[in-house]
Amino acid sequence: MDASTTEPASASPRKRGPYATTPARRAQIVRAALASFAEHGYERASLRDIAARADVTHAALLRHFADKDELLVAALAQRDADDEEFARHIMESRVSAERVLSAVLRNEFARPEQGRNWLAITVAATNPEHPAHDFFVKRRERMRSHLSSRRFGTDEDGEEVSADDKVTMLMAMIDGLRIQALMDPHHDVLPLLEVFMRVIATPSAGHDPQAGNTPS
Repeated sequence: MDASTTEPASASPRKRGPYATTPARRAQIVRAALASFAEHGYERASLRDIAARADVTHAALLRHFADKDELLVAALAQRDADDEEFARHIMESRVSAERVLSAVLRNEFARPEQGRNWLAITVAATNPEHPAHDFFVKRRERMRSHLSSRRFGTDEDGEEVSADDKVTMLMAMIDGLRIQALMDPHHDVLPLLEVFMRVIATPSAGHDPQAGNTPS
């Protein structure tokens, strides 16, 4: 055999199977899934579409994720991480707490079709049998923890509602505004969120310089 066609004995074998996975490639697939679910919704999104968006083969995608259910949970986690990063940047600008939430939602409301698809996934996940049900249960608890703070003015009991009631009402307000914004995208509903937060907030909550709030 011609020596020019033989592989050097010292060459390391090509990695296969799970050993070929890398964090960067996995993240690339998750981003592709995020885009596909946002555009098509969970039911209509396909693994082949996600693979094409990620510029990998269908077989390569399955080396990273077992199925679409697993990809959905990973995509939802990435979406949450993106929202938290966006909120962090806003908070660093030292705006009031109610405007932090408004800015995050405004960014979401700017893409109504995507918002409709994500809302459909959220509603479907209320079914305990849905693949993302456990994710949303844990997400709800994380949101309650984030919103139960002095920064948002929900950490103390009021005369008529408890601190826990305030958080429940705030989360219900956010969910409701998502629907209202989709029903009438030309009506800016986010100022209502800012008003609502000022109504339920502990009176002294808006004046904590350590929290980065400014009086409204």
